[in-house]
Amino acid sequence: MSQLQAAIIGAGFVGRAHVDALRRLDIPVAGVLGSSAERSESSRRLLNLPRAYGSLEELASDSEVHVVHICTPNHLHFEQASTLLRAGKHVMCEKPVAMTTQESAALIDLAREHKREGGVCYNLRYYPLCQEARARLASGAIGEPRLVHGSFLQDWLFYPTDWNWRLETELGGDLRAVSDIGTHWLDLAMWLTGRKILEVCGDLATTIPVRQRPRGRVETFQAAAAVASDAVKISTDDYASVLLRFEANLRGCMTVSQVSAGRKASLSFEIDGSEGSLAWNSESPNQMWIGHRNQANQELLKDPSLMTPAARGYAAYPGGHSEGYPDTFVQLFKDFYAHIEGGGASVATFPSFQTGHDELVLCEAIARSARDRRWVEV
Repeated sequence: MSQLQAAIIGAGFVGRAHVDALRRLDIPVAGVLGSSAERSESSRRLLNLPRAYGSLEELASDSEVHVVHICTPNHLHFEQASTLLRAGKHVMCEKPVAMTTQESAALIDLAREHKREGGVCYNLRYYPLCQEARARLASGAIGEPRLVHGSFLQDWLFYPTDWNWRLETELGGDLRAVSDIGTHWLDLAMWLTGRKILEVCGDLATTIPVRQRPRGRVETFQAAAAVASDAVKISTDDYASVLLRFEANLRGCMTVSQVSAGRKASLSFEIDGSEGSLAWNSESPNQMWIGHRNQANQELLKDPSLMTPAARGYAAYPGGHSEGYPDTFVQLFKDFYAHIEGGGASVATFPSFQTGHDELVLCEAIARSARDRRWVEV
């Protein structure tokens, strides 16, 4: 069992995923803080945790908690993370780490000042075959990367009656599809290739300009069609396509959508190099396509015995045993907690507050590009 003890803020869909991953790693979870005392206690019972916290201050003052996982709406992240860092806690925060680059930069400074680690949940890096793709790219398996392209498509906001707090700018921010799912894709593209994005040219659209907001609480991915509602104007993006220019003349293109019928959580990328290509899709996460010009294409099934040494440790089960979305949290937290337990002596391999800040810088550049209808330097 880990010597570190965790606590969770927010016990919705993703908060429960965090608790599940921590239990699989044998990391004790001391308690949960919800949006009210009643929800804290309800979540405590549901998750069978020792303690329900009544306030952020109560959680911050619990000396038995070393790490806090923030799984709350976006507008709360900065206040919660900054309070916890000042209280001497390490923080693992759902993305985005803050609402603005000013806030994210302040969190980096606070973490450094208080000598605490800050991580951000860009967990999709941790699919085994994403790790394998990165290792192969680094070894030159497909030569010099020339193009990177793909998409992240969902349909959970397909109908005008679909609702979630992310639709409200004061809770989720001015961007939605780009910030919520696009940053996952952008993080993967830069992490896989080892190249930063230098310029962006974005096109954003709100395809459903009026939605029905339910007169009650609706959890993420929960249908709201049968609930009494009010018509609300929407300004955030349902869709975006972004042209990308990376370091070393690498070019790319990303499309994101939350209104693509039949696509549940389809993140795909293809990287085309001077000697071959690699492609992967999150809805078939245990398969990676390898493209060739002068020989038959290949399909690699996830199997630790066939993976490169650098990626093998991120596959927890033998070949033929599928690994998916919940496993990505396990692998991310394994890296994060090992880094903390090692006193921060090793190079951080997990997405950090700096990663979260860089993604917000990209979001602001994409928003400016779409507004001004031009290329924008990052």
